[in-house]
Order: sequence, then C-alpha cells, then structure tokens
Amino acid sequence: MEANSIVLGSGSPRRKQLLSELGFQLEIVALDIDESYPNNLASREVASFVASKKMDALKKLKADTELLLTADTTVVFSNQILGKPFDEKNAKEMLELLSGEKHIVNTGVAISFNGNSETLSCYTEVEFNQLSLEQIAYYISNFNPFDKAGSYGIQDWFGLVGIKSINGSYTNVVGLPTDETYKAIQRLIKV
Repeated sequence: MEANSIVLGSGSPRRKQLLSELGFQLEIVALDIDESYPNNLASREVASFVASKKMDALKKLKADTELLLTADTTVVFSNQILGKPFDEKNAKEMLELLSGEKHIVNTGVAISFNGNSETLSCYTEVEFNQLSLEQIAYYISNFNPFDKAGSYGIQDWFGLVGIKSINGSYTNVVGLPTDETYKAIQRLIKV
C-alpha cells in the first residue's frame, strides 16, 4: 500500500478534486447507504455520525490495509440541518432561508488505515449576502444545487456573488477540510 493512494468512499467530484490536488491517487467507491441519524443527535454531530456510517460500509468492501476515507457535509441553520434539495422549490426555500443570514457548514471525515482510525469534524461559519429572487432563480437554473448540502456550492458562481464572509476553512465548505484531513492522514500512516 502506497501512502499516496486513498480509497474514497464518496461520489463527490469536489472531494475527488481536493484529494487529487493534495497529491493522492484515488480509487472511488460510491456508497449507497442509509444516511439517517438518531433524532436526538445534536446537529453538530450529524456529519461525523454519517461519515462513520459510510466508513463502516466501506470497510466491508475494502481491505483494512488500504487507506480509506469517507466524509459527509451538513449545513446547519438555527439547529436545523439543510440537506441536499430534492427539487427546485426546496432549493429556492433553502436559499431564501439562508439569504442575509449566517449558518454553519460542518464536514465530518472518517479515515482508516491498518486497523487505526480517526474521525474529525470541521466547522465553518458562512454569511450570505441578501439575495434577490432573481439571483436565486438564476443560480438554480444555471448551476446544479441538487447535489449540494444547503443548495449551494461556494466554489461556483454562488460563491462569487452570494457569500459575504466565511470564518474558518474554505475547503470545508467545498466538502473536505483539506488541512485537517491531510494532518489526520499523516498521523495514521505514521502509526
């Protein structure tokens, strides 16, 4: 096993791109799992809980000697989790809700290698500009909000016009906190 090879249990093109930019060779394993979580679980713990569920599923498919990584990202507004929108109306509702407000983006990352594992969570506060209905409609029509928690991608047009400020990791909002993830990988491969 080379330390620069990762089995990524995610179909996210953004996670794939970020890990590739870190210099890792990737094997992609798209997981189809139940991403539900207990109702009494604190909203800040949901992403790491789901990332751990994904890791459990990935470990059933891949050897323990491989470097495995799974992740999940949630958008939390007023202790309410905003997942991926299921249709245009739902995307519009989410973006209207976040307009002019602050929210938390939380990514949970689970990493496993040679019987050792680590789970981490990263939190970034994002503040939206006040959005017009025309901007929201344009974004939904011209970009793909349907595979993104909270209905937006900071790395695309929306990030250029819709974000007032961020406090924390930018790559966390994209879908993977690269600094924290890289450090955790280095710790695990040196154990």
